[in-house]
Amino acid sequence: MTDFDGQMRPLVADDLPRVIEIDENNTGRSRKDFFEKRVSAALKKPKQFVYIAYEHNGNMQGYLLARLQQGAFGGEETVAVVDDIGVSSEMQGRGIGRHLMNELTAIIQKKDIHEIRSQADWSDQNILHFFAAAGFQLAPRFIYERKADYMDRVVVEDDDEPLEIDFSDPSGDDSGALSRDQVPCRSLQQQDLAAIIKIDSKIMGYDRTSYYERKMDEILLESGIRVSLVAELDDHVVGFVMARVDFGEFGQTEPSAIIDTLGVDPGYAHKNVGSALLSQLMANLTVLRTDRVRTEVGVNQLALQGFLQNNGFGLAQSLSFTKAI
Repeated sequence: MTDFDGQMRPLVADDLPRVIEIDENNTGRSRKDFFEKRVSAALKKPKQFVYIAYEHNGNMQGYLLARLQQGAFGGEETVAVVDDIGVSSEMQGRGIGRHLMNELTAIIQKKDIHEIRSQADWSDQNILHFFAAAGFQLAPRFIYERKADYMDRVVVEDDDEPLEIDFSDPSGDDSGALSRDQVPCRSLQQQDLAAIIKIDSKIMGYDRTSYYERKMDEILLESGIRVSLVAELDDHVVGFVMARVDFGEFGQTEPSAIIDTLGVDPGYAHKNVGSALLSQLMANLTVLRTDRVRTEVGVNQLALQGFLQNNGFGLAQSLSFTKAI
């Protein structure tokens, strides 16, 4: 490893073609759509992102993309989530990735943020070694996934299951027999925000309006395909699933859906609302030919893990990482 030579600066819109080029050269596949949407979102709301470029001899040779999330995983603290980091092939082995991570650390410290999170495939030895060298540790969370296919089967209801599945925090939902016909589900719309916040407040016991405002923007404006749903009974929203189809997050090269949150009004627990939402989501994703569905859950959230397992999810071949700052 040689001494650091070059400069760090904010990544700008004009850097986008070079970011795409570096990534495609490293992975062998283009994630153009993913990077375009991420950069567009950062330009609209720069306070919610930290995008860093490494420049050497006037040429951009590396980048780091991170989101700032508050309210994720049920906490109230803001954390930095690294979506992607890349260094051009000709500059690899010079510690550039480490310097990019150090730059991120310095920036978020000034913002009073004290944790960095990310994910990686367990078979990607290069990134695993990088995270270890950068001081990351395994996070106390599991990543679950399942094939995106139809769920026309009966699931035994469990009275001990929680009310919200939030892979921003958690709780769970009942897992009764699937009932898309009995529990009507439709696409989530901007005007559903107030109902979602109300349901979440009942479950969590405190208000996460700012978190859901950002999540709504991400799902409705940044995601390539809108797949989030709400369930309605008695002429009002009684449950929701916030999900997105993403191509490229955490280095993934195949299109997959990410479930962020699934919540059910406590007054409608054990009425198959959660299972209906999940079943309808899987049916929609099957039509869209999305390959996998992924989500994240705390290691101590046993009821939530049981819900996922009862609905066909298993542990993914990916690991969740965290670094305290």
